[in-house]
Amino acid sequence: MRVLGVDPGLTRCGVGVVDGEPGRPLRMAGVGVVRTPADAEIGHRLLQIEQGLEQWLDAHRPDLVAIERVFSQHNVRTVMGTAQASAVAMLCATRRGLPVALHTPSEVKAAVTGSGRADKAQVGAMVTRLLRLDAPPKPADAADALALAICHIWRGSASDRIATALARAARPARIPPRAAAPRTAAPRTAEPRTAETRSATPEENRL
Repeated sequence: MRVLGVDPGLTRCGVGVVDGEPGRPLRMAGVGVVRTPADAEIGHRLLQIEQGLEQWLDAHRPDLVAIERVFSQHNVRTVMGTAQASAVAMLCATRRGLPVALHTPSEVKAAVTGSGRADKAQVGAMVTRLLRLDAPPKPADAADALALAICHIWRGSASDRIATALARAARPARIPPRAAAPRTAAPRTAEPRTAETRSATPEENRL
């Protein structure tokens, strides 16, 4: 499975691609950020994010896109920009028919480090170790994107299989078609007897 992780943001949108399966070694296929200038209009910034994500999708062709779920923060302006960038990522994936998975920051931290309260330095260190990198990816947004991809490979893929199994179990049992009743032969009716014909003897002809 190849997962594209997206850590949404207007100024820096982290992007990371990871290949792997649960229980098997993971491999990083790419990591980086899509940047937009803070002084640009919001519409242009969102367009640049879309164009950047489309380039990543073209280059790596993931099976799924994992995006950080936006949660409420005290800074409304920050959360609005994060939500807008997240919506662009979902749009890009859905337009290509790719599944989209959302994971909260605490889910990602718990999956990668074992603690839902880990800080960014701990997440970066574990991402470096799990992917066997020489150094933690910079900036932190890039490491967070890789952590999102790892989280889904380890947790989301198992949840997908469980959901699929539950959906199959919920389907109504298929009732086999009723076997056609055996055809019984119609009772044979007695054929009407016809009078026997024979040639008259010479004696009978003289009568």
